[in-house]
Formats: sequence, structure tokens, C-alpha cells
Amino acid sequence: MINNDSAVPTTSIGSLAVSRLGLGCMGMTMAYGRRDPAAARATIARALDRGVTLFDTADMYANGANEKLVGSALKGHRSQAVIATKCGFTTWPLLGLPRGVNGRPEYIRACAEGSLRRLGIDVIDLYYLHRVDPEVPVEESFGAMAELVERGLVREVGISEATADEIRRAHAVHPVAAVQTEWSAVSRDLEEEIVPAAREIGATLVPYSPLGRGMLTADPTALKPGLFDFRRFLPRWSKENIGHNTALAEQVRSIADQHGHTAAQVALAWVLARGDDVVPIPGTSKPHRLDENLGALDVDLTDDDFTVLDGLVAAGARYGSVGG
Repeated sequence: MINNDSAVPTTSIGSLAVSRLGLGCMGMTMAYGRRDPAAARATIARALDRGVTLFDTADMYANGANEKLVGSALKGHRSQAVIATKCGFTTWPLLGLPRGVNGRPEYIRACAEGSLRRLGIDVIDLYYLHRVDPEVPVEESFGAMAELVERGLVREVGISEATADEIRRAHAVHPVAAVQTEWSAVSRDLEEEIVPAAREIGATLVPYSPLGRGMLTADPTALKPGLFDFRRFLPRWSKENIGHNTALAEQVRSIADQHGHTAAQVALAWVLARGDDVVPIPGTSKPHRLDENLGALDVDLTDDDFTVLDGLVAAGARYGSVGG
């Protein structure tokens, strides 16, 4: 069930007013198969029309090509968009794939200036440390983030895939407005320590891959990724695990069928129900999928639905050493 007329509710990330659902843009230029720039631009335009205001990218996505796409698609709509990007990964030239991490202050400063150029903007609304560098104290990295705020180049700062201790230590240097990590009905390892730490400091939780990288949509193309789709190399899509995980997707689809919704809407509704301080950023490069995702805002799950969804346990690790 798709409702194209409903207004998108809003919440806040620090001083930023954002829609309850954002748009993850990584897949528009990498990771999930062949690129379709025209469809990606149409999706961003559709998001703006529907009231989506949070657009998430990163400097490492396709070696900056993602930022260029997002920036050009949002040109002329700056007042409608909260632009989030990230720094901290190093990448292999040409491939645009992560090579390592670098949290040194000079690297962070250079990354911010590069992101501003590619996005074509004067200030980054929300700037994340994409990964904490184990060789650099997080206090040093966040000192550079704080400096960017002081210089007026960044409005709010966040941290991605950090431990509870790192979140608290970063916050002691500069307020952390957002904590980004993977969170879905089958990716729940953050709930014991990360979620409480984020709420302790008043940070908004921004889940990426809230659909389990498409697994919970029960879409055959997500469960059997193509040649250029990096999910083929993830543990949850291995021959040993995909049968079990496909059965999980069918449980989600069964609940969706009972309510007249789609599996994606049910999976997203589960994440949205985690709290008003949760802003998922499902990714898509197709306008009709964006509309479908927004339909999750109209889904009311029952106690029995939550019992089933809370019991889903995926086979296999989330990924290797990198993520969204």
C-alpha cells in the first residue's frame, strides 16, 4: 500500500529539523549493481516533492562521485535539504572501495573542504566521522570536527559505527548530534550498549540499512544479487546462510500480506517504532521504492507482529570490515 499524499513527520538532529525518514544515497553510485544516474536524480527530486529533507552521502562513495551527484541534484533546493556526509575512510584509486581509515585532524580538514567542493555548498549540515581510526584517539579526530563547526563549515557533527565508549569520549569534546549504525530487525547488536549511550548524550539514532540491505524486502533481486552487487560477497548471502535468511524475509512478507502493506514497509515500521529519536535512512535509486518506503509511516504493527519481528535472527555476520 502506497500513500503518496501523506505528509512526512519531522524530528530533529541537534539544531537541524529533519524528516522522520531520510534517503540513503550510497547505492546511487556504488555497491548495488549497475548505476542509473537519471533514476537517481528522479528519486532525489521525488524525495523533495514528498517532504524528505535528510540526504545521506559520504566522500568515499565512488570516490566522491556520490557527493557530486547529490550536490547537483539538490542544486536550487538547498533550503529544503539537510545534507549529511562523512569522512574518515581512505579508498583505492579508481575503484572507490575502502582501503583503510584515517582520523588524523589534517585529513579530516582536507576531507571537509573536498566534500564542500563536490557538493557545491558552503556548509555541511551534518558531518560524520565515518569510522574511528584505531591509531588516532577519537578526541583528536573530534577536535578537528569541532574546529570545522567553529569555522562555520559544519553545523552539526555525528559519529558512525563507534563503540559506546568512543561515543561518550567524542561527545566530551563536542556534542554528538547523531549516531549512525546499521539497525534492522536482523541487525540488533547495537541495542545493548550503543543505543543507551546515544540516548544518554541526547544524540539522534540514524540507522542505515534498515531493510537489512534489502534482505527484509523479500525482493528476489535482493535475495539473489547480480554480478555487480557487493552483497554477493557478504556472509548473509552465502550459500550456507541465504536459505535461512530467505525464510526470515518470508515471515516479514507474511505479516505485510495480513495488513495490506509490503515487506519493506513492515521492516521499516519496526525500525521507526524503536523511538521518536530514530531516523532511518533507507537507500534506493528508484522513485517508486521511495514512495513505498514512505508508506511505512502509515503502518501500525500489532503486539503479535512485534513478537515475530523481534524474534528474527539472521544467519551470518553483517559484513567484513566496512559498511554504509
